[in-house]
Amino acid sequence: MKIAVIGAGIVGVTTAYELAADGHQVSVFERRSAVAEETSFANAGVVAPGYVTPWAVPGMPSKVLSSLFSSHAPVRVRAPLSANDMAWMWRWYRACNLPTYMTNRARMQRLAYYSRTRLHTLSKDLHLDYERAEGYMVLLRSEKEHLLVQPSLQVLRDAKTSFKELTAEEARKLEPALNPDTPLHASIHLPQDEVGNCRQFAMLLKSEAQRLGTNFVFNTPIVAIDKATPATLWVANEDRSRSFDAVVLCAGLDSAGLMKNLGVKIPMTAVYGYSISAAVREPLNAPRSVLMDERYKVAISRIGQRIRVAGSAEIGGSLNIHRESAIQTLYKVLGDWFPGAAQLASHRRGNAVGTGVQEWKGARPMLPDGPPIIGSSGLPGLWLNLGHGSSGWALSCGCARAVTDLIAGRKPDVDLDGLGMERLKH
Repeated sequence: MKIAVIGAGIVGVTTAYELAADGHQVSVFERRSAVAEETSFANAGVVAPGYVTPWAVPGMPSKVLSSLFSSHAPVRVRAPLSANDMAWMWRWYRACNLPTYMTNRARMQRLAYYSRTRLHTLSKDLHLDYERAEGYMVLLRSEKEHLLVQPSLQVLRDAKTSFKELTAEEARKLEPALNPDTPLHASIHLPQDEVGNCRQFAMLLKSEAQRLGTNFVFNTPIVAIDKATPATLWVANEDRSRSFDAVVLCAGLDSAGLMKNLGVKIPMTAVYGYSISAAVREPLNAPRSVLMDERYKVAISRIGQRIRVAGSAEIGGSLNIHRESAIQTLYKVLGDWFPGAAQLASHRRGNAVGTGVQEWKGARPMLPDGPPIIGSSGLPGLWLNLGHGSSGWALSCGCARAVTDLIAGRKPDVDLDGLGMERLKH
């Protein structure tokens, strides 16, 4: 079939590759000048299926309210809030109950484990050599945090995920550069989880998709999907539409606007996240893989010869305005655990950012209850692969394979119950 993919983030690129590998004639339309230029650009790179969970967690609304005035709060609400943000928050609040959370967590983790398997298969079969490291460690600063994390550990046990609870001394043996002056009560180590350079993987897979005949069309926004024939696209600055046998929508936040023009409402909003990246200053002082500070919800990742620190969840505001306190939390957590590991000598003074430190803010396209939407849109020829939130990298390979199987009329190798459009009607 002649198939168009809208969007060339990690979800769009993996989808394009899987479709091309199935023998389809694929064209990818991307408004930016390269792949993985937006949400996929500088994320934490964590692939940890056992920790892929909905953001709609019981008790989360009260935690957000209680931390509104904390300078290092992991979740913040910022003005201005749009009507869409407010509607999304109401649906999110309603999803913060135990039955909904348990159901959606199971859906996401089932998809995440499948996706990790697919990621490893692609990497091996295609000889994709991208920056990655094995092992994921959760740092627990206090006994209270250790107690609070116990329900999550039961989830890992139920999923038969390999992990070990470590003492502070055991954790420091695995990550010897951890700052001895920062109190550490215990940690959780997951040896089969990993960190990888999402953007680098996307660029390598793009080349493989091109080798199979995929055409990437950059600097080309899609302005509309035809209402009468949804497999027909209207491209910016073109007088005529382009027709396909099928279209797969992987355009992140723009997906909601394109669907709205078709009379279909997707309750999606941006939950912003931040990261800083800098070159390793001294390898002996740097992390070996990826660690998560449980208190601040900040990940510290070793990505090749760079260190990336990522975290924060921000509703409202805009992509172009960076919240200073969120950036400072990232520097604080890095300094707590790995002082001197990154080249921060030219770190910001006042409002200036020195050379060598990349500060980034990305918009995660999130649905209020957590899982993405995978499958038919309900309109002829139009398929969806969207709403992955902060888990796009961890879910991308599995979602791409699943939607490709659906388009071919095959039953996917992963259970997609509750991941279709029907979920939005409840």
